[in-house]
Amino acid sequence: MKVLTANRLSDGIAVWYADGGWAETVGHADIAHDKAAEDRLEAIGAAAGANNEVVDVNLIDVTVVDGLVEPVRLREKIRAAGPTIHPNLGKQAERAA
Repeated sequence: MKVLTANRLSDGIAVWYADGGWAETVGHADIAHDKAAEDRLEAIGAAAGANNEVVDVNLIDVTVVDGLVEPVRLREKIRAAGPTIHPNLGKQAERAA
């Protein structure tokens, strides 16, 4: 399973493609379950990059654990959670609230 991720050009925030737009949480991302869906997401990402909406567009591996979408690689887990400097900052702080 894969999802499309990038960084929003306007503010650098990590985003994931979801429902025709870009979501700030990986849990809302459209999941590709086969090669055709991966190709569709890659085309969407290429167009968004060309339109200067996002940068650093990539398909990443995800898994579903207890119904929640989670990135597989540590780098992507960090991008999904926010900065690692303090748990009261970034997306991890929003989840605690």
